[in-house]
Amino acid sequence: MSTLGQPRGTLEHAGQVLARDFGEFVVSKQKLKKAEGICLVREKRETATQTLGFTARPFVLCGLPIRRPPAGQLLFERRNGHFTLQVTGHPECGLPFGQDRLVPIFLATMAVRQQSRIVRFESAAELLDTFGLSKGGKEYRRLVSAFERIFGATIFFGTESSRPPAKVVHRSRFNFLSEAQIWYNRVSAQPPLSDEFANVVILSEEFYREISEHPIPADLDAVKVLASAPAVLDLFVWLTYRCFSAKGPEKIPLFGDFGLAQQLGCVEYSRPRRFRAMLEQWLIPIRGLWPECPAAISSDGRYLIVSKVNAVIPNPAAAFSRLA
Repeated sequence: MSTLGQPRGTLEHAGQVLARDFGEFVVSKQKLKKAEGICLVREKRETATQTLGFTARPFVLCGLPIRRPPAGQLLFERRNGHFTLQVTGHPECGLPFGQDRLVPIFLATMAVRQQSRIVRFESAAELLDTFGLSKGGKEYRRLVSAFERIFGATIFFGTESSRPPAKVVHRSRFNFLSEAQIWYNRVSAQPPLSDEFANVVILSEEFYREISEHPIPADLDAVKVLASAPAVLDLFVWLTYRCFSAKGPEKIPLFGDFGLAQQLGCVEYSRPRRFRAMLEQWLIPIRGLWPECPAAISSDGRYLIVSKVNAVIPNPAAAFSRLA
């Protein structure tokens, strides 16, 4: 059989025919993989068989930088009302940003599952598989850099509230990790931290205490779909928690000291219109993953309206109860 534009008797690969004559029907492998991931997320939510991951409260309330900070910038700050998050980067490694946020999610998930601040895992491929990342040399090098930035970062977070008869202030400063023996920094003279696992990371006591006392559950398959879109991932995890904790329809300001623009790890937007446009854009894939998501920008463009809906179905109350 001849194909369009080809002489009779000449065989041509179906993919070539589609790409040349029916380009509007061609779907890239990346888009197909994403579509399959979205279907899996929705199916698992409907059947209450979600795979749970966990993240730490400070990075739900305030996000890490979305993009690489300017050269020389070692301090990053976000605010969520009376809550403040400051991240200080190591002078040699810089601030964590972008996909680096997957490392603390992975470590927090493993720590909660293993019920230990000593996190053990087989290989770097295990982390890459968890988030659906490829295993090429570029990804490994990116992962090495992410671990170095996370290892070198110092986290400060605090809250202030006025409660009679005195002002209540809570402060905490910690590093993510206190010790690590992982695939890229082996030293032959170094005694192994474990005979059973190739990679061992010891979380700092403060970080482990935070994720033990306040584990924030997230749909790990949804995190995998959004792994390459850190701004959307931050908003999804934030909405997962915020919609769970809502008492009913609630308005969250978009701007001002208590505004959503101050909480997310996105770059500063000079015009409110730009932030609203980006927020609408980020909500599109979230609604694809979570059709019941109630988040919507108010008609006057000043608020994000949310209401109580659970994105995480398997017993979310058990994980969220300590946040009250």
